[in-house]
Amino acid sequence: MVNGKSYMAYLPAALVAAGIAIVSLWENPQMPEAVALTDKTWHLILYAVLGLALMAAFVVNSHMRLSHYVLACVSETAYGALMEILQRFCTLTRSGEMADLYADALGALIGVALVALWCLLRNKCENE
Repeated sequence: MVNGKSYMAYLPAALVAAGIAIVSLWENPQMPEAVALTDKTWHLILYAVLGLALMAAFVVNSHMRLSHYVLACVSETAYGALMEILQRFCTLTRSGEMADLYADALGALIGVALVALWCLLRNKCENE
């Protein structure tokens, strides 16, 4: 812990981001039929989980300012854009799509919004 900050709190977000990179750049990923969701649904879920993990690290480090919510959404969307660009230019069987980026951004927003809602409810319950 340096200056009251726990950098280990960011490890889950880094692991989720690494997992997203792996599945995003994997040539021809085959999903079992038992977990057959649409591609856009997977994008939404993965980036929502990334948003939850990143915001959880901010909560652990007591960084709950509006700028951190915005930073989380913007950085995750930029990361999604990077993954789409890498899919387009660095893989043979994947293509970057704007619809995927929209799903990434929506997922990031959902993950961040869930943490914001949790913080609001927690503070309201603590004040009662």
